Amino acid sequence: MSIERAKRYLEERGLAKRIIEPEASTATVPLAAAALGTEEGAIAKTLSFLIGESVILILAEGTARIDNRKYKDRFHAKAKMVPFERCGELIGHEAGGVCPFGVNEGIRVYLDETLKKYDYVYPAAGNDRSGVRLTPEELFGAIDGAEWVDVCREAE
Repeated sequence: MSIERAKRYLEERGLAKRIIEPEASTATVPLAAAALGTEEGAIAKTLSFLIGESVILILAEGTARIDNRKYKDRFHAKAKMVPFERCGELIGHEAGGVCPFGVNEGIRVYLDETLKKYDYVYPAAGNDRSGVRLTPEELFGAIDGAEWVDVCREAE
């Protein structure tokens, strides 16, 4: 189960106690915000993209959207999402629970600048009924090799 992978990963970093497992679904930003008792923007949604055969993850404010020009300037490729049905295979977590914790080897993780305006953000923890309460700095520090990027635009 991918939540177990995420839990082990977070335990190794002393953050497992931050995992929240509500009974309600957290599979979408609105559902996660309601289940975790926060605003939609504070949900750190994980967007998964293919660049050639490589997978990258970008965590962004829940209401933000990828800015195609910024994305292309940063990654020198067109934004192409990982197909829903291939998330488990390519990332190690199924769609609805994709997170940066305990992912398959070789996946690069980026955090969009939009997350920095929140005191706490809530990424998933490997399934569609979970979240992790972290400051943006704690989230950055918990992900080996993470980088900050500016590839999103706020929702209008």
